[in-house]
Amino acid sequence: MPKITVNNINHNITNLKRNLLSFLRFDLELTGTKLGCGEGLCGACTILVDGQPIKSCMSTVGAVIEGDLTTIEGLADGEILHPVQEAFIEQSAMQCGYCIPGFIMNITALFNREKNPTREQAIEALSENICRCGTYSRILKVVESLREKK
Repeated sequence: MPKITVNNINHNITNLKRNLLSFLRFDLELTGTKLGCGEGLCGACTILVDGQPIKSCMSTVGAVIEGDLTTIEGLADGEILHPVQEAFIEQSAMQCGYCIPGFIMNITALFNREKNPTREQAIEALSENICRCGTYSRILKVVESLREKK
């Protein structure tokens, strides 16, 4: 039986064609990854595969079976939040919070790629995430605050 690694835990796979977002939310009960548009346009479903962001609503389980998947639930180390999660709290960078897991995952991926990303790199990295509450300026402050801590 094929297996997939999500948040450092191996899971058996019975259907490689299953939508990845549905697998995460309904089979694994990892509900931090959100269904927004279902068309890969809003970024609410963003997870990391080998440290790089993908939109889970647009993927199947079989397409990422060889990868190491990380959801928002897998970023924290027990009770210790990931620095990006902490920065979102410190900067009050959320309003309703629905889109925030996708933003956090994209910012984490940005810092995986760039040690000191510019504002322009942050804007580009987050260009496929939509916040209906309009907290974009506070979200960009998250990136700036993380740059200052490095």
